[in-house]
Amino acid sequence: MRRTRLDALICAQEKLPSLSRAEIEAMQLRRLNALLKKEHDRQGFYRDLPASLRSLDELAALPFTTAEDLAAHGNGLLLLSQSAVERVVTERTSGTTGNAKRLFYTAGDLERTVQLFMAGLGELIFPGSVTMICFPFSGPNGLGELIAAAIERLGARPLRVGVGKSYAELAEILEKEQPDTFVGMPVPLLSLLRVCGRGSLRRALVSGDACPEAVMRGIEERLGSKLFPHYGSREMALGGAITCAAHAGMHLRENHVIAEIVSPAGKPLPEGEWGELVITTIGMEAMPLIRYRTGDRARLLPGVCPCGSALRRLDTVSRLDAAAFLDLENAVFSLPWVADYRAVRKADGLHLEVLTCGEPGPLPNLDAKWSLRPVRQEDRPLITGKRSCILDS
Repeated sequence: MRRTRLDALICAQEKLPSLSRAEIEAMQLRRLNALLKKEHDRQGFYRDLPASLRSLDELAALPFTTAEDLAAHGNGLLLLSQSAVERVVTERTSGTTGNAKRLFYTAGDLERTVQLFMAGLGELIFPGSVTMICFPFSGPNGLGELIAAAIERLGARPLRVGVGKSYAELAEILEKEQPDTFVGMPVPLLSLLRVCGRGSLRRALVSGDACPEAVMRGIEERLGSKLFPHYGSREMALGGAITCAAHAGMHLRENHVIAEIVSPAGKPLPEGEWGELVITTIGMEAMPLIRYRTGDRARLLPGVCPCGSALRRLDTVSRLDAAAFLDLENAVFSLPWVADYRAVRKADGLHLEVLTCGEPGPLPNLDAKWSLRPVRQEDRPLITGKRSCILDS
C-alpha cells in the first residue's frame, strides 16, 4: 500500500529524507522552541511562557489558550505586523454577545493549506477528474477557493457548487457536468445521493462537520467506495488531518500542529482514549496558538497506520457537547427513506421535520413528534451549515 501523500509533503517542506517517529518529534520540538523564543522576545500574549522546553512532554505543563482568549486578545496573539496579513476571518460563536474571534493568515499560511489540500485530495482526485465543491465560496482565499486551487493544481476541474442548491439544481449539475468526485459536508452528500442518485459520482471527501456512523454507512453503500474524511479548523488555517488509502484514521499535519487529548479536568490522556483535542500550531506564521482547547471530542489512534506512515492519526471528531445530537442523527439517518431533517425544540417537546424519499417505514422509538412530507425538486437543505445541535423554536 502506498504511504500517505502527507509524508512526502512534510519531508519536502521540512527538508527531511524520511519521517520516523523520532524525526517527527525532534522537528516538532525544534519548531515549538522557535515559536516560544519568538513569543518570549516580543513579550506579547504568551510572554509568561518559558523561552524553550527540553522535551515535548513539558508542553503539558503550559496553560491552555481558549476561544475566549482569542476573542479578547486577538491582536495580541498576532505574531507579525498587520501588513503581513493576507486574510482575516471573524467568527462569532452562536449565542454570544461579546467580542468575536479574529483569526489571521499570511500568504504563506494559505499556500501551505493549499499544499495540504493537494496531499489529501490527491488520494482520490486524478488528472482529468471533475470535482463538485459543496463548501461556501466567500471570496479570495476562502475555503471553497482554496480547495478549487488545490484541485486545479492536481490537473482536475473544480465545479464551484457552493451550499444551498436545490435538488433540481444538483441533479442538473450531475447530468450536465458528470462529476466523479464530491467534496463537502457529509449529510448534504447523503441527501444528494438519496434524492438525486449517484449519477457519475464515485468518490468523496467529507469535512466541515461530524460524520455519524449511519451517515457514513449510507454514503458508502450508495457511492460504492470508502469515504475520505478530513479534519480542519479556522484556528489551524483550515487544514489539520487527512485520510490515506488505508482508511484507518486521519493523518495529522504534524509539522503544523502538535495534538494532545485531555480529560475534562485538562489532564493529558494516552493514545486510544477519548477526550478534548488540544492543538499547538507550530506551523502558523500569523497567529500561532499554544495549547488551544478546540472544544472537539477526538482520540489519537495507537500504533502505526497500515500505510506505513509514522504520522499520528485522529479518529472521528465531533463537538464535545454533541453526543445526544449525534445519537439522534444516527437514529434518523439510519432510515433509508429520510432525505433530510431538522430537529426543533418547542414548548411541547422535540419536533422532527423530515423530508422523505420513497415510502416511509416504521418510525424509531424516539421521544419526538414527527412531521413527514415527500421531498420536492425545489427543496433545499434544511440546514446549510454545521449540524451541531437541536434548534430552538
